[in-house]
Formats: sequence, structure tokens, C-alpha cells
Amino acid sequence: EVQLVESGGGLVQPGGSLRLSCAASGFTFSSYSMYWVRQAPGKGFEWVSTISSGGGSTTYAPSVKGRFTISRDNAKNTLYLQMNSLKPEDTAVYYCMREVVFPPSTQGTQVTVSS
Repeated sequence: EVQLVESGGGLVQPGGSLRLSCAASGFTFSSYSMYWVRQAPGKGFEWVSTISSGGGSTTYAPSVKGRFTISRDNAKNTLYLQMNSLKPEDTAVYYCMREVVFPPSTQGTQVTVSS
């Protein structure tokens, strides 16, 4: 059974940082590109970032480029999202995905950026 469990969210002040993690199990993690998507309160889902199976290729939404960094550790079956210079508009539930299918099958992790 495919399992993805996000963690690392929380409340942070504008300009702060957080690192999200996603622990994967039930499939060959190193064979799949992985994605982060988010859903802000009252809004639709927004793609945030993609990383290739080996980690050598990454892409970002314009809204987070230069502030967020996606990475992975295939030995630990874990996906990461380092979020720096956080803004109130980054407030959302963040989901990691193996396939971009909505609604997400995981519960996500809440990130709140507020002073």
C-alpha cells in the first residue's frame, strides 16, 4: 500500500523558515518523480514543485521560486521542502504526491505564516 506522510508544518512569522518532510513507503520511491502541492484557505490546489526520481531536476511555481527548495533522500525514502522567506500568502495545507491526482489521498501538513 502506497503511504505518504507529511510533517513539519506549523506557525511561523513572515520571513521565517520551515522544512517539510514526506515519508514514503509501499512503493519504490527512487523510481518516481515527486511533487508538492498546496491548498490555501478557500482556494483551489496549487502545484508548488517537482523533483525528478534521481533528484537531479527540479521545477518550481513562480510564486515560490527562489524561496523554496525541493529535495529528496532516496536512501531514506523521504521528500523535503525547505521553505525560506515565508509570506502570509504561503499559508496553506501542503501535500506531497507521487501522482498529481485530486483530491489528495493524504492529510497534508498545515503551514501558517502570520505575525
